[in-house]
Amino acid sequence: MFRLKNIISIKDFEREDIEYILEEASKLENIAKSKEVSEELKGKILGLMFFEPSTRTRMSFETAMKRLGGEGIGFENSRSSSVSKGESIADTAKMFEGYCDALVIRHELEGVSKFISDIVDVPVINAGDGAGQHPTQTLLDLYTIKREIGQIDNLKIALIGDLKFGRTVHSLSNALGLFENIKIYLVSPPELRMPQEILHDLNKTNVRYEESDNIEDVIDDIDILYITRIQKERFGDIEEYLKIKGAYVINKKMLEGKDLIVMHPLPRIDEIDSDVDNTKYNKYFTQAANAVPVRMAILKTLIKNNPK
Repeated sequence: MFRLKNIISIKDFEREDIEYILEEASKLENIAKSKEVSEELKGKILGLMFFEPSTRTRMSFETAMKRLGGEGIGFENSRSSSVSKGESIADTAKMFEGYCDALVIRHELEGVSKFISDIVDVPVINAGDGAGQHPTQTLLDLYTIKREIGQIDNLKIALIGDLKFGRTVHSLSNALGLFENIKIYLVSPPELRMPQEILHDLNKTNVRYEESDNIEDVIDDIDILYITRIQKERFGDIEEYLKIKGAYVINKKMLEGKDLIVMHPLPRIDEIDSDVDNTKYNKYFTQAANAVPVRMAILKTLIKNNPK
């Protein structure tokens, strides 16, 4: 049984909660791929409150809801809502609560999803809050790992790129702390090291980790290479961004002969060369597609468990 009403942070999860969603997602694969039709959520409406740009997260949530027979309403930036007129986020959320059976929220500020979950009665799903957490991305990352490698325990994974602002790697690090015999290599420029808060969390688990600034130091010892883009929008000074942009680039030559998979939460800018796309190492497009069954499992579980 899944315990949570809201999905705000992966830190709220137990291992059993994660395994429940992954198992449910596997059962929904045929529906996600349009091989079967479902009306599990017929008559239900999902509210999509996206204050930050999104392609994969927003579209996969919409697709997931429609695959289950439901519908989605919402906006994809604050300019297309009454927030642009000065309406508070709280009032906007209360309006959505009246229209919808669950809310998905992306915002540039950490903590907004938690704030909204405290003032509405329908389930709230955090679709990314600033440099904080992105729990549903982590669930689809773990689903991808399990399907491609066969297990999540006993893994060596390199998290590469923007570890300071990258909410996907924050959530993934926290989640891996629930599994056994995990080694994480944290590879980043000195300016973009993993926040101390995340390292503090890891220190309370059995996860072993090492920090480095060089991919070559770790590439021969990993099962998964998980790279993220350097996030221009998180820098206050464009000159600081330009100094670091392109710090890490993965190409086909450096992967040859390696026994690993390459993952990326996308979008990519220049950190994975296109010559990797048609190799066995590329799992980032599969990873993106896996968002649909995983988010179907999330929506089905939360809406069924918490009827209005």
